[in-house]
Amino acid sequence: MNAVKKKPIRKAVFPVAGLGTRFLPATKAVPKEMLTVVDRPVLQHVVDEARAAGIEHFIFVTGRNKGVIEDHFDKQFELESTLASRGKNKELEALTRDLPQAGQTSFTRQQSPLGLGHAVWCARELVGNEPFALLLPDMIHHGRTSCLADMISAYEQTGGNLIAVAPVPEDQTHQYGIVGVKDVQSKVSKITKMIEKPQPGTAPSNLHITGRYVLQPEVFALLEKQERGAGGEIQLTDSMIALMNDADQPFHAVRFDGDIYDCGSKLGFLTANVALALERTDLAEDFRRDLKRLIGNA
Repeated sequence: MNAVKKKPIRKAVFPVAGLGTRFLPATKAVPKEMLTVVDRPVLQHVVDEARAAGIEHFIFVTGRNKGVIEDHFDKQFELESTLASRGKNKELEALTRDLPQAGQTSFTRQQSPLGLGHAVWCARELVGNEPFALLLPDMIHHGRTSCLADMISAYEQTGGNLIAVAPVPEDQTHQYGIVGVKDVQSKVSKITKMIEKPQPGTAPSNLHITGRYVLQPEVFALLEKQERGAGGEIQLTDSMIALMNDADQPFHAVRFDGDIYDCGSKLGFLTANVALALERTDLAEDFRRDLKRLIGNA
C-alpha cells in the first residue's frame, strides 16, 4: 500500500451534549460523561486515548448543564494550592499530567438535540478545512495500543476517511451500524457498504462501527444539507454514505481487536469498572477477593 500525501490529524471532536437519560437520576445534575470508571471520568479515558494518538486540539460539543466538563479540563487553583500545601505531590502531579495545555481545548454548543450528525456539524468552525478525528465518549476502547493511534497510522497510508470496526455476533448486527469490506479478515480494508441497523439477515458483514472515525472536512457540507433520518435526527452515517458514494471519497475500516465498553449502558459501564479495576496494582488483589465473596453469596 503506497503512502498518500495528506494533511495530518491534529484535531479531535468529542460530542458530549447528550442527556444521559439511561442513567437517571445520576445524570440529573452530573453529565454522563463525568461518571467515573474507577477514579477517572469516562470522558477522561477517551481524551487520554486521543492524546496518546498525538491529537493536539480537543473540541467538545456540549449542551446545557455541561459546564462541569469545561471545569474538569481547566486549572483549579484552590485545589492545586491545597494539595501543594499538604504535600500531596502525587495527586498534584496527576492533575497536571491530565490537563491539556493552554489553548488546546475548545467548547461549542449543540443547542438542539438533533443527533450525532448535527453535533459534528456544530464543530465545523473549530475544525476548519482539515481532516479530524471523532471519538464518541460513551465508548471506551481498551487494548494494547490506542484505537485512534492505529487509525492514524492507517490514515498515513490510505488517506481519506477511516472508521474503527469490531465483530459482533451475527444475530446482533441489526442493533448497530454495519460496514461491508473487501477483506473481512484484514486489519485495514476498503469499505464497500455502510448500513445503519440493517434488517436481520441482510447485513453485509458482522463488523460494527465502534465510535471512532477519521473524517475529511467535506463531510460538513453534506451534514449541513442532510435531511433528518431515523429518530428525527441528522444521522452521521447518511452523510458518510453520501461522502463515499456521491463525493467518491474512499473509506477504510480499521479493525480494533481490544475490548470495547459501552459506558452509555449500565451493563457496559459496570463491566468497564470491573475490568479496569482488576488491572490496577493498587486495587486488583483486594477487589478480586471481594468479587469472589460477592459472587459466592449471589
